[in-house]
Amino acid sequence: MNLKTGSIDQFKEYSKFSSLKEFNTHFEMWMSKSKDELSKGELVALKRLVRFSAKLPGVSNAKIGTMLKAIHEEYNGNGISRSTFKRMILKATALGILTVHETERKNGSQSSNLYVFNRFPQSEPPKAKQMNHQYKASIPSKTNNKDIKERKETCLDYTYTSNRVPKPFIDLLKYFFPMAKTIEEFWNMTMIAVNKTKFTLDSSTILEIAIQSFKQLIGKMKSSTSVKNQFAYYYGILNKKLARHIHELFGNWLYS
Repeated sequence: MNLKTGSIDQFKEYSKFSSLKEFNTHFEMWMSKSKDELSKGELVALKRLVRFSAKLPGVSNAKIGTMLKAIHEEYNGNGISRSTFKRMILKATALGILTVHETERKNGSQSSNLYVFNRFPQSEPPKAKQMNHQYKASIPSKTNNKDIKERKETCLDYTYTSNRVPKPFIDLLKYFFPMAKTIEEFWNMTMIAVNKTKFTLDSSTILEIAIQSFKQLIGKMKSSTSVKNQFAYYYGILNKKLARHIHELFGNWLYS
């Protein structure tokens, strides 16, 4: 059942923060982790939504049109498109930053969404014992070097995606997940699912099924907020499509 639209004050129970300062702190932590997953335009959209979530910390029911108008005015007519704003909502939801609730008017027609920012997970302040060591000099170890390498890999955009990932797959995913590591993870899930079937499929078929599965994932994410793990959901879709394809190809042979 959808929420009834109304003034922002009626949604106090949805706020997950005790103050605006706490909300800003959690948002900064989200940005330190996920900023590179968003394009410049999407970051502009997200930060505008944050500003519209100040009255009730972390909660906003502002209309997209209202926020786009504010961005347009701030940037002297060089704003962002509605599709960019919606793509930001989609990504922020997938990353866990936001939860979106649909609202409706008294007559049952759809109204503006309710946007609820989530707390950054495991965000407890460091313990005193840990803080006492923060100023001690240390010699970089192999582990530290490995961590640095992993952080660098995490920051690489889609142009650094491994050449084992088909270009059409990259070209589709880069609009939703522009980082190379994320795109490669989706393709890894694809090959795991394919290998699990124990059947040999040609590369064009694998690519076609993978693209169809990803599009279905995006469709689900746009219409619902229930996708908590996009990789797992994609993998589930992929398995079903592969099973259906194999049954169509080898069904008679399998059961003869």
